[in-house]
Amino acid sequence: MSLHFEPISLDRQEEYLAILAQCPQIASDYSFLNIWGWSEEYGLSWAWDEKLVWIRQSRPEEYLWAPVGSWDAVDWQRRLNNNPPMNSAFTRVPEMLANLWRDKVAQDVQVEEERGNWDYLYRVADLIELKGKRYHKKKNLVNQFNRKYDFTYLPFGAEMVEQAMAMQTDWCTWRDCESSDILSAENRAIFKILKQWKQLAGLFGGALMVEDSMVAYTVAEPLTHDMLLIHFEKGDTQYKGIYQAVNQLFLANAAAQYTFVNREQDLNDEGLRKAKLSYHPEDYIRKYRVSLTGSTI
Repeated sequence: MSLHFEPISLDRQEEYLAILAQCPQIASDYSFLNIWGWSEEYGLSWAWDEKLVWIRQSRPEEYLWAPVGSWDAVDWQRRLNNNPPMNSAFTRVPEMLANLWRDKVAQDVQVEEERGNWDYLYRVADLIELKGKRYHKKKNLVNQFNRKYDFTYLPFGAEMVEQAMAMQTDWCTWRDCESSDILSAENRAIFKILKQWKQLAGLFGGALMVEDSMVAYTVAEPLTHDMLLIHFEKGDTQYKGIYQAVNQLFLANAAAQYTFVNREQDLNDEGLRKAKLSYHPEDYIRKYRVSLTGSTI
């Protein structure tokens, strides 16, 4: 049976989240906030079928993403072969589903590592405590920030959206977002999400204020019962240690009940990879590009 793809809409947010919760392995890409917030940038659409949600990307290349739902309950041999044969190419496929397809699908399954899309996972307690030699530089920067600046940490709520948008506009000026396709796309996604803050389920965050001005903010959501997902973290770098401080303070104030924090991908950006590795990830959600020869949906 063919699938009917349609725009990703807020109307089915709760329904989607219920299906997402059935996935044995949930990667950051598949949070509702990400697929809805970035839908225009990646040309994302979705199709609902047999208790699965299929996601299609049309920009910059056309791919299917991993279907969302209870993977173990699907007869993949039947599901991927109920139409005349054709090739299906998937991106951002979490490791558990890639392995399941290799085991359950008779056709040729070609799996290629997508290192730039791996999610970085950290222990929340490690990033709060910053203990030991490996976190020495981070701890020093947090301590310097705490000593040097008269700041206030506040939980991020709807009443702070206007300040966050103003700070984001300034941040994009400092970083010259217009010269970077990635930063421009992220800026559009941030504004889209902030403008709909009250309608988006589960969002929370934190902000650092100096003299009533926002100098840093974090936007996050629960991804699973024991994992927090940080979507955006922005700071004014004229305040030394701002990023180390907002990361540590947000987790200490708002996320101590979680075991892990997912800080998303590095997109093969060398500077971003170095920064993420400097916090010593505990693990990754590995993702792959998968080609299924002779199958179709």
